[in-house]
Amino acid sequence: MTALCLDGLRSALEGVIASVLATCDAEGTPNVSMISQVHYAGPEEVALSYQFFNKTRRNIMETRRATVLVTDPETLAHYRLSLRYEDTRTDGPLFESMKAKLAGIASHHGVEDVFRLLGADVFRVEKIEVMAAPVSAPPPNRPSLLAATRRTCARLAACEELEDLFDELTGGLAEDFGIGWSMVLISEPGTRRLYTVATRGYPVTGVGAEVAPGEGVIGVAARENAPIRIGHMTRDYRYGAAISDVARRSGLFCDVPRLIPFPGLAAPRSQIALPITECGKVVGVLFAESDEINRFGYEEEDALALVAGQLGARMTLLRQEGMVEPAELPALAPATQGEVTVRYFEIDQSVFFDGDYLIKGVAGAILWKILREHDARGRTEFTTRELRLDPGLRLPAQSENLDARLILLRKRLDERCDCLKIEKAGRGRFRLLPGCRLILEEPDAISPPA
Repeated sequence: MTALCLDGLRSALEGVIASVLATCDAEGTPNVSMISQVHYAGPEEVALSYQFFNKTRRNIMETRRATVLVTDPETLAHYRLSLRYEDTRTDGPLFESMKAKLAGIASHHGVEDVFRLLGADVFRVEKIEVMAAPVSAPPPNRPSLLAATRRTCARLAACEELEDLFDELTGGLAEDFGIGWSMVLISEPGTRRLYTVATRGYPVTGVGAEVAPGEGVIGVAARENAPIRIGHMTRDYRYGAAISDVARRSGLFCDVPRLIPFPGLAAPRSQIALPITECGKVVGVLFAESDEINRFGYEEEDALALVAGQLGARMTLLRQEGMVEPAELPALAPATQGEVTVRYFEIDQSVFFDGDYLIKGVAGAILWKILREHDARGRTEFTTRELRLDPGLRLPAQSENLDARLILLRKRLDERCDCLKIEKAGRGRFRLLPGCRLILEEPDAISPPA
């Protein structure tokens, strides 16, 4: 490598200005073409999109050499990179990240059915040269992403409750990063579906909305355990009806009327999703979007990855602290008025209140357990410890994120049900507050109603 650092040229690799790729065949005959993206793959590597087996591709396979000219969109500085081919990847985080970006670029130019990524050709950068060109000064007084990251991480470190953690995160993204639309999703054990537990900036919260594995930038980021971002929106990564189709085909009885609408922007132009991990395992996703084209670059990706890392670490700590067994509290006798029929379907652990869908999955199983305890023994006080020890809930030994599911359940009840609430009663315990008589039914039907 030369004194020039590839890390400092990442803005020239965003594809805002098309790059020029030069190759030659074994006999020295040159070929020059425009390419859609040069992808940063590490401090000394870039990746080029392999879309067609054309003259450029044949030359690379023959000589394993190429030269690419990239341009910084802010300063208009040109850089020439001398490349040596290493390998081609057809799956994994790098491939999926390039696939998402290429789909957005293709959609922006109206060629979605033409540009399809076949592979990510990885090259080692052997030399970087600055080319003579008119250079403009970078924009002055740009907000510091490092300072924004520090402030947001400090907010998370000060949180003592999981729900406060999610609220402080989305608040920090809005106030420190200027990101107006964001959400946190938590993964479901077994199915790997992701459920929304906190949102900011949307007219409806959409708490409980789910994303199928591998669906959109959120599902791909979770599956690959890698950040995924798009600078131009594309139909391949749009949420809504597509998720309903995936859920229906999955055979998990996720009928469209029972899905909670995804609370995303109707017409987003940029999106980014970053995995939230615990001991290397994905337990959720931090998602943000914008109505601006190319809102999130490499620098934003780095900063938000640090925030997601701090979120995962703090979630782990709060979960461990919440496993201490609390003292029992005396039960309260709630006032009741009227009655509601609550139906539970074990096939997908879904719960309905008077025929209206409320929730499913682990959160549904938790609600059904405590409702049965209340019905049989009049209990209103419960502990997270007893839920963790209940084999019927089938929680994994690690990373079960029980507290996050209780937050999801409480928010869904607040939004959809006037006759039943759940509130915290101290660390590691919560209280059931029924406001009417609850009639519990567990039908023998194979699947819940649509």
